[in-house]
Amino acid sequence: MRYHDITKDDMNNGDGLRVVLWVSGCSHMCSGCQNPQTWEPDSGIYFDDEAKKELFDLLSRDYISGLTLSGGDPLYPGNIADVEHLLKTFKDTFPDKTVWLYTGDLWEDIKGLPLMSYVDVVVDGPFDKNLKDVTLCWKGSSNQRVIDVKESLESGEVRIHCPDHYTVLDPDSVHGSSRSGVPCMY
Repeated sequence: MRYHDITKDDMNNGDGLRVVLWVSGCSHMCSGCQNPQTWEPDSGIYFDDEAKKELFDLLSRDYISGLTLSGGDPLYPGNIADVEHLLKTFKDTFPDKTVWLYTGDLWEDIKGLPLMSYVDVVVDGPFDKNLKDVTLCWKGSSNQRVIDVKESLESGEVRIHCPDHYTVLDPDSVHGSSRSGVPCMY
């Protein structure tokens, strides 16, 4: 696996202060993407033991809420095995910290991946520049969903991550534009 950057003390890519690993490789290539330089899987730097040590040193700080994987796409086929190994090691080392994962894939297509057992929140769906909305929390366009993985897997329904409650998505709405239940601003 290759990566472009490790960001420390990030407040824009998940709950709390986070460390973000920006991986290389993306097959979605969304028009208007903020990181097109990460699309090429052979770009960036090889994620070696030194990079892993840097990442885990940053994650060990008590004020860090967890790890966010973005890019590119952590679920790019060439990344999946390395990401799964990284997440297993992360959860073994920091069981109380959370994992957020950004992908252009839809939840319905990835929910069965073994690595989802290590993920707390997935932001799914391709970025759509026609649906871009800078007022949205943790996502770039309104078609994307901020999904609580554990709640969704347990209930069998997509559960939107909200700090204080959950909203069940209308099953007829693949992209989550129609909601029922308690309103959620996220």
